[in-house]
Amino acid sequence: MREFDFESIAKTTEATLKILGEDPKREGLEKTPLRHAKAMGFLTEGYNTSIDEIVNGALFNGPYDDMVIVRNIEFYSLCEHHLLPFFGKCHVGYLPQGKIIGLSKIPRLVNRFSRRLQVQERLTHQVAECLMKILNPRGVAVVIEASHFCMMMRGVEKQSASAKTSAVLGDFQNASTRAEFFNLIK
Repeated sequence: MREFDFESIAKTTEATLKILGEDPKREGLEKTPLRHAKAMGFLTEGYNTSIDEIVNGALFNGPYDDMVIVRNIEFYSLCEHHLLPFFGKCHVGYLPQGKIIGLSKIPRLVNRFSRRLQVQERLTHQVAECLMKILNPRGVAVVIEASHFCMMMRGVEKQSASAKTSAVLGDFQNASTRAEFFNLIK
């Protein structure tokens, strides 16, 4: 686990404000460097959580083999290229093979990987691969739909554009299983 250095982040933020031509001591900005440091600590707390802490023993034996889906998991992340937010919904499905996981653990795993400097493509695969490792299911599917401030506020400036990524592992590579999943998350 990392030790988050709030003081260094605050000093860097203060220096950045000065470079931008601001007075970090003026009313309204006085506490901004520390607030920014705390926000960065929160937005990147995914580096500080372990899979074992998240799962916390919530793996259960079960004879179930039907698809399990958790839809519309909200997430927030920071683009590693511009340090601007991207956010959206994550849909996760798996086909159990003797083990199931507490349903609340799936959004917690999404948070673990999204609360880091990220790209959407990697985030999608990290969630899928993590569940494959934890559960050893017959398959996992993850779809992420997100809006990226790096496309909305700068560069191309397209507010309505969104990105959709998917990772399909194991039996979800079968066309009919994949089609069932995509139909169920609509």
